[in-house]
Amino acid sequence: MPEPALELEQLEVRYGTVAAVRNLTLRIEPGEIVGLIGPNGAGKSTTLHAIMGVVRAQQGDIRLHGRSVRGRSPESIAQQGVALVPEGRRIFGEFTVEENLRLGLAARRKRNGSDPLGRAYELFPILHEFRRRSAGVLSGGQQQQLAIGRALVAEPEMLLLDEPSLGLAPQAVDEVFHALAAIRERGVTILLVEQRALHTVALADRTHVLVAAELRMTLAPADARDPEKIVAAYLAS
Repeated sequence: MPEPALELEQLEVRYGTVAAVRNLTLRIEPGEIVGLIGPNGAGKSTTLHAIMGVVRAQQGDIRLHGRSVRGRSPESIAQQGVALVPEGRRIFGEFTVEENLRLGLAARRKRNGSDPLGRAYELFPILHEFRRRSAGVLSGGQQQQLAIGRALVAEPEMLLLDEPSLGLAPQAVDEVFHALAAIRERGVTILLVEQRALHTVALADRTHVLVAAELRMTLAPADARDPEKIVAAYLAS
């Protein structure tokens, strides 16, 4: 059997004496979408940052395709085929759309002559249409498409997304989730941290609920039809 795309084993991350993530164990197979939901401060973003090497894990292990990457730098993790779309998008408003996309080339591992920007433009045609415009004039939804497109330019095997629907209008939220489904069809594995619990549960192969730094429940897509179950998971103590 192929190795899992990602394994977290009893992961623990602390800020001083405060545990941000505690004893977190999960497994993601290649090509899956797995969600992480939960209240603010539950440890969701910290989990992504630990995987990416942005914060240090005090205990446990992080394995990509069976190999431990705990303690590696973000640059090293990126070279293993992992890309992070951060919360808040963090695009450069004074740069053009195309210049923002080209920033993603720094983490690109392959040099096979393909057109990486073309892949982003295919998924998000509006980026091609506005490629000469300053990114700062784009709408919130378009900026989020740009942030995702920039990550895809690196041609990652795994995409980590931190609250991609934050601050977006309902139509833009739907567009982002449709894009994530299309990205999965391209064979990219996705770990999705989100505030939109129902959207996430419906989309993901399974969704883990973090409460107070610990995994409390795992939900299946069918659970999206039972909002009360999701609310109960958030309120678990």
